[in-house]
Amino acid sequence: MKLNELKNVKGAKTESFRKGRGMGSGNGKNCGTGNKGQKSRSGGLKAPGFEGGQTPLYRRLPKFGFTNGAHKEFAIVNVGSLNKFKEGTVVTPAMMIEAGLVKKEFDGVKVLGNGELTVKLTVKASKFSKSAKAAIEKVGGVAEEI
Repeated sequence: MKLNELKNVKGAKTESFRKGRGMGSGNGKNCGTGNKGQKSRSGGLKAPGFEGGQTPLYRRLPKFGFTNGAHKEFAIVNVGSLNKFKEGTVVTPAMMIEAGLVKKEFDGVKVLGNGELTVKLTVKASKFSKSAKAAIEKVGGVAEEI
């Protein structure tokens, strides 16, 4: 068997249905839309959610909540997980992603003070908690805000 010998299975391909091509086709004259009325006109269907003039459900239900446009989401890393890196390393958000500490950066990386740091590092991040900064400086490292 060769590629040029392949054929479609019977019923796999059907011809497109041609509307308005005579009464014998079964879809002549009105093309299956019926006689007169809104649904037979072009552009006659109303928008989804339209309830015939009655106030639609999405307007009857109460709306609540608030979305703060200025909200920033930070990826979080704990000080204890920075022990993965070798002594004297300059740790950047890109390195944290590579090491698997963070999935993605979002609006920045924030370092929190959970765990204990045993390695002297220079950590560069968007934000630090007070306890994280203290833990890094206690070991002799540097906490730099980007």
